[in-house]
Amino acid sequence: MSALAPPVGGPARIQAAFDRARAEDRAALIIYLTACYPDADTSRACIEAAVEAGADVVEIGVPFSDPMMDGPVIQAANQHVLDAGYRVADHLALVRSLDHLDVPTLVMTYVTIADTRGYARFADELADAGSAGVILPDLPVPEADAWLAEARRRDLATVFLASSVSSDDRLDAIAAASTGWVYATGLLGVTGVKGVATDETRRLVERVRARTELPVAVGIGVKDRASAAEVASYADGVIVGSSVVRAAGEGDPAGAPDRVAALVRELRAGVAER
Repeated sequence: MSALAPPVGGPARIQAAFDRARAEDRAALIIYLTACYPDADTSRACIEAAVEAGADVVEIGVPFSDPMMDGPVIQAANQHVLDAGYRVADHLALVRSLDHLDVPTLVMTYVTIADTRGYARFADELADAGSAGVILPDLPVPEADAWLAEARRRDLATVFLASSVSSDDRLDAIAAASTGWVYATGLLGVTGVKGVATDETRRLVERVRARTELPVAVGIGVKDRASAAEVASYADGVIVGSSVVRAAGEGDPAGAPDRVAALVRELRAGVAER
């Protein structure tokens, strides 16, 4: 492998994205979009537009019928996609179609999906589709060994979530098990409803950083340039989901990529204001 070759494995690709942002003296911008929303072609165009506008990492959500942390905007997007008949195979096809992008993509879903498909099969499917890793928000670290073994086998990152009520022991476990980054939740509750609880989240980021050298990115509650700039002042990455999904879904689908790009450009400007 040439010294100039890009990183291949999922954790390395994610680290490279954070390193590029750090070299530009800004936080990394991580964008979430629901797969195949409002339809497969528009979804692909929105993800491409987000990357062109400045997203460093893209989380692609697998539509799920009973989400635990997704608020009303993402829940509605999930239901729209499920009602249209899209399934996990369509999500994987979408990820494969994005292999020309120079940013890492991760799958975000619930552990039921991985468990139903089988951990080995799911890891193979993600890696073969070109995904850098996965976020399974309802997978507790003490129950994650079987999945982590398969993720390591295919060099996939696994991002675990930490919250302000996580005990020190739990944070120790999350820091030890995570690869890619640690996802610090900006508030307790579901996405897209309230803003970031800044003081609590800042303390959470400090607690996580005391335990790992991985980047710490904050999501849940970040929705616009101002909130992105606030979070970027103390976190390594800023995660935005509901407002981007709303931009993709509100209005004529033909205009969705432009709406997403406009919002991502604003968010990218925000993460540079640190």
